[in-house]
Amino acid sequence: MTDSVEIVDHDPRWSSVFEELRTRISRVLGFHSQRIEHVGSTAVPGLAARPVIDLDVVIADERALGPVIGRLRPLGYSHQGDLGVPGREAFSRPPHRPPPHHLYVCTESSLALARHLAFRDQLRRSADTAAAYAELKRTLAARHPDDVTAYVEGKTAFVSQVLDQVADAARSEYPAPDAPQGA
Repeated sequence: MTDSVEIVDHDPRWSSVFEELRTRISRVLGFHSQRIEHVGSTAVPGLAARPVIDLDVVIADERALGPVIGRLRPLGYSHQGDLGVPGREAFSRPPHRPPPHHLYVCTESSLALARHLAFRDQLRRSADTAAAYAELKRTLAARHPDDVTAYVEGKTAFVSQVLDQVADAARSEYPAPDAPQGA
């Protein structure tokens, strides 16, 4: 993978590429993973994206991480640690092994997984949010064509804002129960 940033129009084949990756990884992991989620922009129909598939392997708890690391190694994956994101373990792969993708392992209860799924689902639900995100990504790619780190950092405020809106909507739809009277 290069450090260049290229945003392309949505490619309907991305879902098939994800399915191929999921099948390959699921065969190796077996019961050690609960499921594999397609996250990131390539998981959102119609959304422009970097042509890199993001996958979250979901495990029950941290006890499964050791066996998962061992089973991914023969496929060429190298465990990189959490890279500063608790609850999300990153894996790299040799750059010559297509298709381009990012592989993460998350525990079922991790905030990282919840954030990935909430952001993906909101982009799928809201065409306006997805369009604004696509515009931001194209702007950032033009501004930082050779700096993936700056590109990713430039998206942080938008992602946080969307996740805050999702949390606010959930709180209003499912308000906390009032404290019991006379307790």
